[in-house]
Amino acid sequence: MATLTVTARGQVTFRKDILQHLGIRPGEKVELNLLPDGKAELMAVRVKGSFRDLHGSLKGKTNGRVLSVEEINEAIAEAGARAGTDKA
Repeated sequence: MATLTVTARGQVTFRKDILQHLGIRPGEKVELNLLPDGKAELMAVRVKGSFRDLHGSLKGKTNGRVLSVEEINEAIAEAGARAGTDKA
C-alpha cells in the first residue's frame, strides 16, 4: 500500500511507480470514483474512439512529404517499441 501526503493546497503527488502501475502517462487524465465509507477508486481514463477518428491527425506533420506504406509501418513499429520500453 502506498501512503501519499496532502499539501496545504489539497494536492497529492503520485510517485512514478504508482503512475506506471496504473498505466498513466504525463498529460493523461485520471478518474476518481467516490465510494461509501470514505473510500475512492482511482483509474486511468482510457480514450475511446474509432480508427476513423485518426483521419487527418497527421496533416501538417510530415512537411508535405508523402510517406510510403513501408515508412509508415516502420514509424509504427518504432513507436510501439518505444511504448514497450516505457512500461519496463
